[in-house]
Amino acid sequence: MSKPLAGVRVADFSHVMAGPYASHLLWLLGAEVIKIEPKGGDNFRNYGADESLGGLSAAFIAANAGKKSIALDLKYDGDRKIARDIIERADVLLENFRPGVIGRLGFSYEQVCAFNPDIVFCSVSGYGQDGPQRDWPAIDNIVQATSGMMMLSGGDGDPPMRIGFPIVDTLTGQTAAIAILSALFRKANGGGGGYIDVSMLDASLAFMTSAVTPYFATGKPMPRMGNTGYSGLPTASLFTARDGRQISLGVVQPRQFALLARLLGRENWLQDPRFATRAGQIEHFDALYALVAAELVKRDAADWERVMSREGIPCGMVRGVDEAAKLARAESMLNLDLPNGSDGMTIPGPGFRLQPEGAQTKGRPPKLDEHREEILEWLGSGI
Repeated sequence: MSKPLAGVRVADFSHVMAGPYASHLLWLLGAEVIKIEPKGGDNFRNYGADESLGGLSAAFIAANAGKKSIALDLKYDGDRKIARDIIERADVLLENFRPGVIGRLGFSYEQVCAFNPDIVFCSVSGYGQDGPQRDWPAIDNIVQATSGMMMLSGGDGDPPMRIGFPIVDTLTGQTAAIAILSALFRKANGGGGGYIDVSMLDASLAFMTSAVTPYFATGKPMPRMGNTGYSGLPTASLFTARDGRQISLGVVQPRQFALLARLLGRENWLQDPRFATRAGQIEHFDALYALVAAELVKRDAADWERVMSREGIPCGMVRGVDEAAKLARAESMLNLDLPNGSDGMTIPGPGFRLQPEGAQTKGRPPKLDEHREEILEWLGSGI
């Protein structure tokens, strides 16, 4: 069987992270992605470039494996003609210019529909293509701030806290990929193409539904709970083990609380009226937290993780990315070649398994303009 998106061609005008990550997910599922870059290349190529990685940044590699690159200056007629020819043969156009820029270059959705009426056209921007914030420049940490995301982490009274990786970029890219897939499915069923407007702000609010929806329901923002889980229970918090490492518990059900009490030899907790209900446990948060903490400091974190997991008690040791990567199943990571001929570069896969013929397993990020001759020959230019 062929890969799910075999035969789908993407004209990718996007740069940096959110857009390229969307087309990266499409490539992982089998699409051909033609990356149309400015003459100087996508700025992410040099965002912390490393000579051991072929002069590229790890961030660029993470979102551009397997793509074909052609460098064009869209201010010039000849290069715009090449871009038009690519778009005419594409199923998807993806762009993340500031709103209005793609139209001034001659490739708005309406302009493209004149010569490719079935195009799936996806625009990614900070705040959408219309509305009062449409012209505001936006990058990941800006939208973490404006979306309210920074006020969800940390504890009450703490300063705003940025999530420690560009989560808005990747969640926006994933949102765009899902939107493109839905439009391709409609197109395959005879519904034609369509226009997709993906806003980093809208995508962030959608991903924050567990915080945004309670606000709409109550009119009050959720309290900041630091390292306590969404349940607000003291048994869904962070604790320090004997070796100084920390473990996170997720004991949120009465059955799990009973399992924890019995494992710790503290069955008396089950008869304590303070802890008989969820509301009571939250009301007496500090008391129950202190009791659990006094028990968990008696063994090392890895021991607790192993024993509790075996007993069906949700528990995880706090790890750094270096340790967490070792937990990943081998099939969930992809090994790539690099432009300098070296290999051994590893990137995450799409985050799921699909059988048969799942994600791409071979490919490398392109050199700037590497596929010009191939693309021009394909377009029939004779060059």
